[in-house]
Amino acid sequence: MEPNQHSLHKQESPGRRFTAANIVLYGLLAIAAFYLIAEHRAHLLGWLPWLLILACPLLHVFMHRGHGGHGRDNTSASQKQQPPHQH
Repeated sequence: MEPNQHSLHKQESPGRRFTAANIVLYGLLAIAAFYLIAEHRAHLLGWLPWLLILACPLLHVFMHRGHGGHGRDNTSASQKQQPPHQH
């Protein structure tokens, strides 16, 4: 296998999203989404307040995973002594 074949294969992959079949699929999905939203707007708007209320605890859980949660200090002594990041 020649080394240039891998580089050619990587160059082809970004253009695969815009094939004729994918453009038609995206168009049909957009039309289906429009009619689904247009016909079921009352149902969707009825659930909107509940979705916002549900988003609060979910965001709390997922956002606190990054820094260790409430009341716990998981940083080591070497991390505390580093100066802040500057651009």
